[in-house]
Amino acid sequence: MITITKTDSDNKLVNNEEIEKGCWLHLTDPTKNELEQVARLTNIPIATLKVATDPEEFSHIDIDVEDGVFMVVLDIPVIEKENKTYMFSTIPIGMIYNKDYFVSVCLKETSIINDIRANRVKDIDTTSKVKLLLQIVQRAEFKYLQYLKRIDKNSNNVQQRLQESVKNNELIDLLNIEKSLVYFSTSLTGNDRVLFKIQRSQKFMTNEEDIDLIEDVINDNKQAIEMCNIYRDILSGTMNTYASVISNNLNIIMKTLTLLTIVMTIPTIIASLWGMNVQVPFMDSKYSFYVLAGISALLAVTAGVLLTKMSNSAGGARKLMKRRRKK
Repeated sequence: MITITKTDSDNKLVNNEEIEKGCWLHLTDPTKNELEQVARLTNIPIATLKVATDPEEFSHIDIDVEDGVFMVVLDIPVIEKENKTYMFSTIPIGMIYNKDYFVSVCLKETSIINDIRANRVKDIDTTSKVKLLLQIVQRAEFKYLQYLKRIDKNSNNVQQRLQESVKNNELIDLLNIEKSLVYFSTSLTGNDRVLFKIQRSQKFMTNEEDIDLIEDVINDNKQAIEMCNIYRDILSGTMNTYASVISNNLNIIMKTLTLLTIVMTIPTIIASLWGMNVQVPFMDSKYSFYVLAGISALLAVTAGVLLTKMSNSAGGARKLMKRRRKK
């Protein structure tokens, strides 16, 4: 799909029916015919336009001196639905321009482009190519920060549910959140390198306004990287903590089951011995059942108390060793 916009006399973006000089063309999941049409009318090589249609394309810049074509590919954040849950991911967006046209290419419709086309970003000028590029990137950085706050909120909600009951669904949700943070961290780091190259390139930075804007964009990107790293560290520590809690709970359950098994073995042994078809004590007594039941209960309780004390003393010794190691 091709959308054409241009800045009007009131400095606002309006839709344009035809492709003309000074306009902004945005291609969403373009077809081959659409790419050929745009390439023919804007004199931008079709191979350049196709770059951003690769979902695995990495962030980079490319300058074609002969054709006067400048291209910047960056990763932008998106929300995807997966198995009835929403995940945060990134996709590449290509921003290509020459002296007459500005073209952006993306595989999916994004809120970033929609917000700009809805005039939610001030001072948009489609004839100022570098400024428009930086404003798109700045809006992407704003979305990164916004989505990171949502990720942190989702993570807190999942952790709250985990405190009430540890279930597989909550753990899977945490893994999905961690995956989203990995996507964001990788994309933001790649974007940071590209933005630094743009800042250093005299072919991009031609006026003071663009220089000030690129500094703001780089600062926003660094802030997003720091937030992403903080959330990743917190989530990683949380996952390790819950893994330790689950392991500790399992050890407690196994210890309890082992104690019960040992305690229940004693009455079983006594019942087996007095169940043999041989001469055994108390076999002629009418109180033999009660005597044996009492002995079994006494031995079982004694064994249970002794094993519990041994277990507690072993646990106390381990805690004491840990404290000495810390000191």
